[in-house]
Amino acid sequence: MFKAGVSRSASGHPKPAVAGLAPGYPERMRTSTLGLLASNLLTLTLALVFGWEAGWLIWPYWMQSVVIGFYARKRMLALHDFTTEGFTSGGRRVAEDEAGKRSTARFFTLHYGFFHVIYGMFLLAQHPVASPRDIALLALCGLSFVFSQRQTYAVQHAADLHGRPSLGALMFLPYLRVLPMHLIILSSAAIGSGTLVMVVFTALKTASDLAMDHADRWLAERAAARRMAR
Repeated sequence: MFKAGVSRSASGHPKPAVAGLAPGYPERMRTSTLGLLASNLLTLTLALVFGWEAGWLIWPYWMQSVVIGFYARKRMLALHDFTTEGFTSGGRRVAEDEAGKRSTARFFTLHYGFFHVIYGMFLLAQHPVASPRDIALLALCGLSFVFSQRQTYAVQHAADLHGRPSLGALMFLPYLRVLPMHLIILSSAAIGSGTLVMVVFTALKTASDLAMDHADRWLAERAAARRMAR
């Protein structure tokens, strides 16, 4: 953690301490973390109460992953000051301008979107959703993830304004959320169903969410520290 301190802007007014990034930043980050925990706990509770099988449990997390992709794109497009150091496309460093930002967001949307379309087709074939009750429950899970991700995005965007984040890192980080879902799809036929499988998968997915939350905190604080050190 960075040391707290007060520096001065060109106008002589105090600037926020690096450790806090902005007033209320730690509190917003904790709210984001609690939101992730609550959303995953809600999904697990509904799965256990209504007897979902392990493979069918992937549906709400597929929805969460789509929501994450939407906000990841929104975050990239909202950047004002960013770096593309070490980030190349076609053998050339991505430009640190509006065109570079938009082309990266466009590539991410196509690649990430195609990935989820394929998995969506797989889910429709293997675990179709027909019951109005199940549709309503999935919608509830989806809304909880939208609310949770909105909190996370607010924290991320506030931190980005105080630093100079890496555009390449912001593009690749969302894929970490997909790994647990990817693993469970490949092994769901062999794993079977049951309470233990539900709990283990949810724990794995929640750990990925919290790891992403921590990674975003670390990247934001590092970017802010570098900018404040100038």
